[in-house]
Amino acid sequence: MTKSALQKERAKYSPKMPKALQGNVKIVIGKNTESVADQEEIKRIFPNTYGMPLVTFEEGGVPEPTPVMNVGVILSGGQAPGGHNVISGLFDGLQKLNKENKLYGFLGGPSGLVSHKYLELTAEIVDEYRNTGGFDIIGSGRTKLEEEEQYDKGLEICKALNIKAIVVIGGDDSNTNACVLAEYYLQKNSGIQVIGCPKTIDGDLKNEMIETSFGFDTACKVYSELIGNIMRDANSAKKYWHFIKLMGRSASHIGLECALQTQPNVCLISEEVAAKEQTLQQIVDDLVAVISNRAAHKENFGVALIPEGLIEFIPEMKALIAELNDLLAEGHATADAFNALVTDDEKREYVINHLANETSKVFKSLPKGIAKQLTLDRDPHGNVQVSRIETERLLIEMVEKRLSVLKKQGETRVKFSALSHFFGYEGRCAAPSNFDADYCYSLGQTASLLIADGKSGYMASIQHTTAPSEEWIATGVPITMMMNMERRHGHMKPVIQKALVRLDDAPFKAFAANRAAWAIHTSYVYPGPIQYWGPSTVCDAATKTLQLEQGKI
Repeated sequence: MTKSALQKERAKYSPKMPKALQGNVKIVIGKNTESVADQEEIKRIFPNTYGMPLVTFEEGGVPEPTPVMNVGVILSGGQAPGGHNVISGLFDGLQKLNKENKLYGFLGGPSGLVSHKYLELTAEIVDEYRNTGGFDIIGSGRTKLEEEEQYDKGLEICKALNIKAIVVIGGDDSNTNACVLAEYYLQKNSGIQVIGCPKTIDGDLKNEMIETSFGFDTACKVYSELIGNIMRDANSAKKYWHFIKLMGRSASHIGLECALQTQPNVCLISEEVAAKEQTLQQIVDDLVAVISNRAAHKENFGVALIPEGLIEFIPEMKALIAELNDLLAEGHATADAFNALVTDDEKREYVINHLANETSKVFKSLPKGIAKQLTLDRDPHGNVQVSRIETERLLIEMVEKRLSVLKKQGETRVKFSALSHFFGYEGRCAAPSNFDADYCYSLGQTASLLIADGKSGYMASIQHTTAPSEEWIATGVPITMMMNMERRHGHMKPVIQKALVRLDDAPFKAFAANRAAWAIHTSYVYPGPIQYWGPSTVCDAATKTLQLEQGKI
């Protein structure tokens, strides 16, 4: 494999770890836990993994020989920078415990466990992937572990390979599945432990015990560099408005973090739109106001950040999408009739005629291209594929339309020329920042210790992450502690509660306090590319979100 100069130098990087993980370790048992909501129901579903105590790893343990244990690891869901370092930290942690330990990677995500496709991860293999982005060491997948038949197939291969524990590296859904798997294996007295690690660039797997999900830091720095580059171009050419859609279907953490890093003229926060029950037209009117005010100050250009999932937070659009999901649900007669139509115009008229009066009006008012995108194939859960909806183009077209009306009425002479962008995959497999490289390696080490102590149904956690890495605290958190009951596919199910942007927390308050000035003035910040060598204040800094949450800025 040909490597770039950066890859060669980056391979030499030794991730920094909490001091407690560097020598002999002792485990400290904390208080018993309960779920964030629906305690009785969660306890009923998870009788063996509910209410377990928090655990913390500290310095000063007495070295004890540990028996040989083989471990399996799964990369689940979308890629996030740092996954390879979780695996390398897990591998090194297992080797530190006993040189005879083996690590097996299940190929292609959770499906590899079920189909018995695996690879023994030797030192030679792991060394090739240290401090690299991507999940290509074993691949990932989105298969959900939800059926007893799947659990039993997993049990077969674990027994065949003498695997004692499985580490699931994934987001909220994947870790929910990990907890279900842990509960099942405990009920069966199988001897198989299951440990989770918090992954998602979206940043929505966080709570009082999980300060951030890995990959969020790197992805936001990649996006912020790109946004800064566009800002510099906009400020140079002075003739374009750039509408930039960013990853984040369920929450706007990426948009908010990038706004804090770059200071755009506009950043829409989906959670605020929902709280204020803003209509699509109100959002457009607000954009027109900012564009007009900047034009009045001879600033006929700008940058607007738009979260990927915005459209589902706008009340009338949310109602429309829900009705479309039912209308076009697989197996329904209406979906079959819709799919039998040939032309786009026929399909458009069919939808208009089969929606309720109010939602039909909303659908009819949308640009034809956007309306078509809303009717494309659903995802495996039966939902609209939000990433395929060009929300940035929708807003541009509606702003153009509104400005055209105002021009005809003689109320404005604003020149508006816009370009659209979507930053998504660009950030998912970047070489991890120092923060993510260190954080992920420490998560892997912590997972190995949880396994050695016989824990199951826990998630590895690193806390105090705005402090120097030596002062970080390694903990294990019962996954049931993060759960509540939510309706999924018409049934109430236990799931890890997603973390949305809180409008009363420090990061949003800092943004809200400055956005009026950023809207008028060109206050752009150009973060530049991720730095791997240099002053710690540049190379090792956590996100603005973490720093604000922990009172560091």
